[in-house]
Amino acid sequence: MANMFPDPLEGQDSGILRDLNEPLVDHTEGQLFLNDAFKIIMEEVLCKGTDVNQKVCEWKEPEELALLLDLELRETGEPSHRLLQRVKDVAKYSIKTSHPRFLNQQFAGVDYHSLAGRFLTEALNTNLFTYEVAPVFVLMETEVLRGLRQMIGWTEGDGLFCPGGSASNMYAMNLARYQRFPEVKSKGLCGLPRLNIFTSSESHYSVQKGAAFLGIGTDNVIIVQVDERGRMIPDDLDEKIKLAQSQGAVPFFVSCMSGTTVRGAFDPLDRIADVCEKHKLWMHIDAAWGGSVLFSKQHSHLMKGVHRANSVAWNPHKMLAAGLQCSALLLQDTTNLLKKCHSANATYLFQQDKFYDVNLDVGDKSVQCSRKVDCLKLWLMWKAVGSIGFTERVDKAFSHARYLVEQMKKREGFHLLHEPEFVNVCFWFVPPSMRGKEGDADYQDRLAKVAPVIKERMIKQGTMMVGYQPLGNKVNFFRVVVFSPQLSQKDMDFFIDEIERLGIDL
Repeated sequence: MANMFPDPLEGQDSGILRDLNEPLVDHTEGQLFLNDAFKIIMEEVLCKGTDVNQKVCEWKEPEELALLLDLELRETGEPSHRLLQRVKDVAKYSIKTSHPRFLNQQFAGVDYHSLAGRFLTEALNTNLFTYEVAPVFVLMETEVLRGLRQMIGWTEGDGLFCPGGSASNMYAMNLARYQRFPEVKSKGLCGLPRLNIFTSSESHYSVQKGAAFLGIGTDNVIIVQVDERGRMIPDDLDEKIKLAQSQGAVPFFVSCMSGTTVRGAFDPLDRIADVCEKHKLWMHIDAAWGGSVLFSKQHSHLMKGVHRANSVAWNPHKMLAAGLQCSALLLQDTTNLLKKCHSANATYLFQQDKFYDVNLDVGDKSVQCSRKVDCLKLWLMWKAVGSIGFTERVDKAFSHARYLVEQMKKREGFHLLHEPEFVNVCFWFVPPSMRGKEGDADYQDRLAKVAPVIKERMIKQGTMMVGYQPLGNKVNFFRVVVFSPQLSQKDMDFFIDEIERLGIDL
């Protein structure tokens, strides 16, 4: 009997049939490539990249680097040996952020348990939005967030992992506004009064960005004065809130700092909480940098009063070296505010007649749909070293900072901005040619040029990396952050010697 439904490809080139019936990806070839790529990663990034005898960076100017990397994308693919060379080039010319002498940012070092977690999540390629596709990680995120909230002092609450501390801060703003004016979700901004946010002059720039992004407006971010150490002054906060109210604005959100980006200052949380309770404002703590002091019995006093906040942003990818990105927003709320504020109830994803507890579908709490798994790296690291291990890391960082300050005080030319409260050590290096000339009219202008020149020299020679910046009326000074698990006192000694060597002739 004739075939009533003939094959539409019958009589055509059989090569097409083979293409349709065979997988597009050759797993054997792909696995061999991956194996060789891992060998390069291990050698170039995790061996050479953490060796003090190797360079922190192999600096190239942009035009030269673009040519070396062969960045052009072509119509046809390239053979494995050329791709492996590209992998090696990427490793070679990238900044070695796990190097003990990478002191440039508030992320550094490598924790190998965390790294194993990062490899695993990338291989699994899981999207953390429903229990059916991420059963392991829905439960794991819940437990890790519970552990972090417990460090704050909350027995109940909520939270989620966000793509960085800036996003965590913006989430907090949005939640505070929704709690005060829930109609904003459906009606938008047109029916709202003028809202005011309060933050210190040394808070993170994400407060300004968040105000712009959420339609509140940067003009409605009221800057609160800080003391000589960079800490918010609660009395000034109180006065500015009352002034805003008298001018017809509606204060709704206070963002305070536990570990400012530059000076590492900790705002007085208890006194700020008193002000927030008095005026019934949402109190948010940006502890992205400093939150990890909560693991230290010796230093947790810096965040005394943290339990009185409504929300806390905390980045374990910073001081705990969990690896980018690992940023948690933690809430004291138990009313499911995250979901109420952000849910869209997409019926193709968050069906309510599933065969399991639909409360485990956590994705509707987030403004994202696709969300990476960030909890495994912290969970695996926490399981490996325990809370005691985190305590030791934090205390060791403070010890290194104290040692560095002590050594600087013994050297001519090193001038501290002030005694550090945290592990941010801020200082000027004054070259011999400028010493004793502080009264000269051009002294500050000349001093401002010292740090940029030393920074350029260290990067081009590849010996280390450290940041610098101005602050208010203070000209460029160095800010070294000493917290990487790879650091030793020898690295602190090298740092001082190298600053001196690179700037002695200026």
